[in-house]
Amino acid sequence: MKLTRIITLVLAGVLTAANLSGCETPVQSPDTTLNPNGNTAATPPTDMPRNPTPLSLVAVNAAPLLETDYAAQHTAARTAATGANDFAFRLSAALAGQAGQENFVCSPYSVWLPLAALLNATDEPYKVDLLSALSASGLSEDDVNRAASRMLYDLTKQQQRAWAEESGEHYQDPLKIANAIFVNHDLTLKQSFAQTFMDFYRGSVFNVDFLSGEAVDSVNNWASEQTEGLITDIIQEFDPETVAAIANALYFSAGWAKEFDPEETRDDFFRALSGDVNASFMLREGDGQTYYEDDRVQAMPLWFGTGGGLYILLPKDGDAPGLLSSMTHVYFQSIQNHTEQKTGKLLLPRFSVESGIIPLKDTLMSLGVPLFERASAPLRNLFVDAPPAFLSDAVQKAVIKVDEKGTTAAAVSVMGIEMTSLPMATEPFEMICDRPFVFVLYDNTCDGGSQVLFTGIVNQP
Repeated sequence: MKLTRIITLVLAGVLTAANLSGCETPVQSPDTTLNPNGNTAATPPTDMPRNPTPLSLVAVNAAPLLETDYAAQHTAARTAATGANDFAFRLSAALAGQAGQENFVCSPYSVWLPLAALLNATDEPYKVDLLSALSASGLSEDDVNRAASRMLYDLTKQQQRAWAEESGEHYQDPLKIANAIFVNHDLTLKQSFAQTFMDFYRGSVFNVDFLSGEAVDSVNNWASEQTEGLITDIIQEFDPETVAAIANALYFSAGWAKEFDPEETRDDFFRALSGDVNASFMLREGDGQTYYEDDRVQAMPLWFGTGGGLYILLPKDGDAPGLLSSMTHVYFQSIQNHTEQKTGKLLLPRFSVESGIIPLKDTLMSLGVPLFERASAPLRNLFVDAPPAFLSDAVQKAVIKVDEKGTTAAAVSVMGIEMTSLPMATEPFEMICDRPFVFVLYDNTCDGGSQVLFTGIVNQP
C-alpha cells in the first residue's frame, strides 16, 4: 500500500472493557512541556530523553494520572462520550453505504480521538465547526481534553490496575493504547499542543527525518510493536511534504466470559446477498440469555471475561446496512437498557472481516470536519515558526476476528497533514444469524455508559 501525503497515523485495535464502579476521574499532571527539539518547561521525568535522537523509538513517558474532582468533569465527560458515540454511528452510516455487498468494519473511535487531539492545534474560528462535527457542541476545548483523558483512564482500567497492585496481584489488561507524534527534526511543536498531547492523551514525542526512508521504518515498527504485529507496513513511503505523523495505537484481544463449545459448532448455509455460502455456526443456548427484541431487530451481547462486549444485531428485514445507517446513540442505549434474561439460542457464524483501505476524507468533510480546507489552513497552532497546516487526506484499515474463544481486532486510520505557505416476549427465542447482520463493539465507562469503538456488517462470514 502506497500512501502519499500521509502525515498523521492513527492505529486502533478492538476495544472492549470491564465495568468500572466508583472510579475516580483522571487528568494527567501538567508538569512537563515537550517539543521535538528537546526543549522543556518545568521538570521532565527522569527517564525522558531531553534530546531524542532522530529516528529513535525511545518512548517519552506520559505524566502520571492524578485524581481530580469527579463532579466537575463528569457532565462534560459524559457529554463528550455520548457525542463520540453519535459521531460513531454517523460515520458508520456514511461509510456503510459505500461498502455495497461487501463485509464492512471500521473504528469510529480511531477517527474521533485524533480529531479531538487536533482540536488543540485548530485556529479559533474553526473550533466551533470541529466541535460540532465531533458531536461535542457546547463543550470547551478543555472539556474535550479532560473527557479524552477520562476515556483513556476508563478504557485502560487504571483503577482496576491500582486495586490489583494494592492487593499484590498482577492485572492483565487486554487493551493497549499508545499515542505518539513523530516530528521532523527541523520543526518544533508548540508547547501548548505538546503539553496537552502528553497530559491528556498520554502522548510521546519522537524526532524523525521524514526525508529519509528510515522514518517509514520507524513509524511502521512502532505500529507493529503497539499492535502485537497485527498492523505492519502501514506506510510504504511518505510524501516529500510530510513533516509530522501523529499516531494512536490500540490493540485488544480477550476471551468470552463464557466460551462457545467448539464441539457444538456446525456447518450450514449463510444466506449472503450474493447467494448461499458455507459457514461454521457457533451455538449458545439455554436459560438466562441476555436478549432484546423489537419490531426491527433481535439483539444479543456477548460478554468478554474482562467486561464489555460485542453486540450482535440481526435486522428482521434483512437490511443490515439500513439498520446500521439508522442506528443512533439513543437507540443503541435503549437496546442495552431493555434487554431481558430469556431462554433461547443463538447461532452465530465464526467470522473474520478485513476492511481494506477505506477513504475517509470526503466522508469527514460531509460530516462537517473543517480541517481539510487548504485555503484557510485551520491547523495554525501545531508548530513554532512554521506555516499553518491542514489535513490533506484520511484513510482507515480495520480487521476483526470472532471465534469460539473470543475476539481480536485492530484498525489503522491515517490522516495526512500538509503545511501551506499560508417489547416483552414470553416464548423461547431463536436468533439464527444466517443472513447479514450488524455488530457493535463497545467499552464500558465509569458511570455505566457505553463507548462505541467498532461497528460493522457481516454480509458474508
